[in-house]
Amino acid sequence: MSFTKINHYEKEYLDEHHDSALNVTSGVADQPIVNPHFVRRKKRALSTPQYVEGILRGDITTLSQAITLIESSNPDHYAQAQEIIEKCLPHAGRSIRIGITGVPGAGKSTFIEAVGGMVTSLRHKLAVLAIDPSSERSGGSILGDKTRMESISTNPHVFIRPSPSAGSLGGVARKTRETIVLCEAAGFDVIFIETVGVGQSETAVHSMVDMFMLLQIAGAGDELQGIKRGIMEMADIMVITKADGENIHRAGLAQTQFQGALRLFPVPESGWRPKVYTCSAVARTGLEEVWKGVEEYLDFIRANGYFEHNRNRQNKYWMFETINETLKSSFYHDSRVEAALDTYQKQVLDAQISSFVAAHRLLDLYFGKER
Repeated sequence: MSFTKINHYEKEYLDEHHDSALNVTSGVADQPIVNPHFVRRKKRALSTPQYVEGILRGDITTLSQAITLIESSNPDHYAQAQEIIEKCLPHAGRSIRIGITGVPGAGKSTFIEAVGGMVTSLRHKLAVLAIDPSSERSGGSILGDKTRMESISTNPHVFIRPSPSAGSLGGVARKTRETIVLCEAAGFDVIFIETVGVGQSETAVHSMVDMFMLLQIAGAGDELQGIKRGIMEMADIMVITKADGENIHRAGLAQTQFQGALRLFPVPESGWRPKVYTCSAVARTGLEEVWKGVEEYLDFIRANGYFEHNRNRQNKYWMFETINETLKSSFYHDSRVEAALDTYQKQVLDAQISSFVAAHRLLDLYFGKER
C-alpha cells in the first residue's frame, strides 16, 4: 500500500475532524533495503600446502581455485600459482594429452561428450580444457557450448574448464599448459584440449599434446579445400563426424578422399601414418574404433621412443616461450619505456625515424644503454 502526502490545509482540516472517516494513518517508515547487521565474510585464502594437499586428494573445488590463481593477473596470485605447480610437478606427467580441433560445425562438443562418456566407462578420469578465445570487441567469450556437455558435466570423473584468452593466445596457451600439470596431479589420466576451430590456436595446442585429432564433416562442399594443409599435417588422427542417416555414404567418401590426401604428405617425425575414421556421436557409432585408433597411436610412439622425445621437446619449447613472454611483459611495464613509448611512436608516424630505429632506442632504454 502506498501513502499519499497531504498538504497544509488538509492537515488542519483533519486535525479539527480527527474522528472523521477521511483520517489518514501515517503509515510505516521505509525499511532499509539491505540488512544493516549483515557483514560480508571474506573467503579465507588457502595456503600453498593446503592447495597442494587438496589437488593431490583430487578435490575439484581446490583444483578449480588453483586454476583461477593461474589465470589471475594479480602478481601475488601468479607467484603462489607457480609454487603450487612446482610442488605438483613430481605427481604430473602420467596422463595422455589429446588436442581436438575441427572446422566450425564439426560437432566438437558433442563428440567430446560422447567419447568422454565412453572413456570414463573404461575407468579413466577425464579433464576437458577448452582454449576459449574472447571477443576483441566485447571482451566476452565466444564459446558457450560447454553447457551442452550435460551428460558428462555432472560425471564425478570428468572436469570441464574453459579458459577465456582475453585476446592473448600466448597467455592462455601458457595457462592451459600449467593447468594440465595440476589436472594430472589431481589424478586425471586423460586430458582433452579443445580449440575453437581452425586457426592459430591449433599450433599452440599442438605444442602441448601427445596426439592431435582433427574433426571434419562430410557433405560441406570440397572437403580438401575446406581446411588448411598446415592443420592436416599436424593431425595424427582425422575423424569424419556426423556419419549417420543419409550422411553415411558422404562420410565414407570423405574418409577415402582424406586418407588419399594424407598419403601425399611426408611421413611425420613420429613415423606414424595418420588414419581417418568415421563416427556419429548422436548414434554412438564408430566411437570405439576411434578410441582404439588413439590407443594404437600411443602404443606406436611409446614403442619407438617418440613419446618421451616429444614431451622433452615440448618442455624445452615452453621454457623459451615463458622467457619470451616474461621479457615482453617486463619491457612494456617498465616505467622508462612507458614514458618514452608515445614519443617514439609519434616520431615513427611522422616519418621522423624508422620503426627499427625506434625499437632499438626503446630496447636500449630498457637495458640501460640509452645515449
